[in-house]
Amino acid sequence: MSDKATELLKKVRKIEIRTKALSHQIFAGEYHSAFKGRGMAFSEVREYRYGDDVRNMDWNVTARMRSPYVKVFEEERELTVVLLVDVSRSGLFGTDRRTKRELLTEIAAVLSFSAILNNDKVGALFFSDRVEKFIPPKKGRSHLLHIIREMIDLEPASDGTDVGSALRFLAGAIKKKCTAFLLSDLLDVSPDGTPAYEEALKVAAGRHDLSVIKVHDPRERTLPAVGYIHVKDSESGRTAWINTDSRAVRGAYSRWYWKLDAEEQRMFNKYGIDNVDISTGSDYVKGLKELFAKR
Repeated sequence: MSDKATELLKKVRKIEIRTKALSHQIFAGEYHSAFKGRGMAFSEVREYRYGDDVRNMDWNVTARMRSPYVKVFEEERELTVVLLVDVSRSGLFGTDRRTKRELLTEIAAVLSFSAILNNDKVGALFFSDRVEKFIPPKKGRSHLLHIIREMIDLEPASDGTDVGSALRFLAGAIKKKCTAFLLSDLLDVSPDGTPAYEEALKVAAGRHDLSVIKVHDPRERTLPAVGYIHVKDSESGRTAWINTDSRAVRGAYSRWYWKLDAEEQRMFNKYGIDNVDISTGSDYVKGLKELFAKR
């Protein structure tokens, strides 16, 4: 086995041990309660009994058998869970404890193990400014470890971010309603400073049970006053010199960031999407429990 493969297995095992334990100890019950099945599913037809709800009468079978029959329903517990994981280059940024992509990987692994414990199918869609890879939903530990390996080892072909393309792919790939988690820093912005993916988000939220887990690094929220700095957009490759000692520069950046944040919240509220924002320097367990509590 090559050194790279050995190192990858070590990373997968480390993620598995930590996140599996969290799923067992903390999230299994809360996930089970928060993400229920899609409702009542048809089970069988049987003869009518006194007290049965006449609204469940199966008139076709009743006519054919010449005696009353009713449809029997049972709670549909099994879910199909799809993780939409942002693997764009901006995820490599991190100044506190870990990078954004490392944080996304752990969160996605916890959600996956929680789903497996609930006997749900799990799939994953990795995206940059294109869909990099799609793993269809399946059950089982080996399938789950395959997803975790991809989260750790996948090298995206593109650097940018297109959240809308991932959401549109989801709508085409998963026909039945599923439970979907969008995990991203959401740095996909139109020239006017608003999210570039609102229409795709609206359609996806209408078809699926969609939750959004946004991650950020504390240094993305404010510019420190440290004089002139040379900055580079990790996705576009553009560079510039910025005078961070300028209050006007720091103020303009702050207004841009919080305007974008407000626009995101407006969208989530408008389309009824549960969401949480988790920092690379914080305990994501608290953030996930907050998300589950909203449901």
